[in-house]
Amino acid sequence: MTARLKEKYKKEAFPAMMEQFKYENVMEVPKLDKITINIGLGEAKDNPKAMETATAELALIAGQRPVVTKAKKSIANFKVRQGMPVGTKVTLRGEGMYEFAEKFFNIALPRVRDFKGVSKNAFDGRGNYSVGIKEQLIFPEINFDKVDMVKGMNIVFTTTAKTDEEAAALLGFLGMPFEK
Repeated sequence: MTARLKEKYKKEAFPAMMEQFKYENVMEVPKLDKITINIGLGEAKDNPKAMETATAELALIAGQRPVVTKAKKSIANFKVRQGMPVGTKVTLRGEGMYEFAEKFFNIALPRVRDFKGVSKNAFDGRGNYSVGIKEQLIFPEINFDKVDMVKGMNIVFTTTAKTDEEAAALLGFLGMPFEK
């Protein structure tokens, strides 16, 4: 069984992109490549339990076991040594990516307080889109009672688009709620 968002891409977004950008070859049409979710935890050096809870929560949100990221080099001002755990991340591809994107667009983002849409200015110039979330509580899998600390996260949508305009059109067709 395929994700509904993947079916929407094949039936609606793909033909609309072909028509809008006048692609000559079907392989030119951009598609969603991967979604990376990252939680940075500077307090993990003082509180090792914070890393465990963040990893468990990210696993619930993504449906996949995250990887603990470690510091690449020592920074004395931040009291960080090389090899210390500083965050956790997960990279989603395939069916899991489409399921997460659908859940993020339709369930999680509307739960953000005073939500008017996401900014169109968060593209990186190469067709990738980044969005920052201030709290993990917007996801339905997270139990409010078990949360000891509110953590933010960065979510990056990597596409095969060559320009930001193509990537914005792709994400718009998939259901990303951009602000007016």
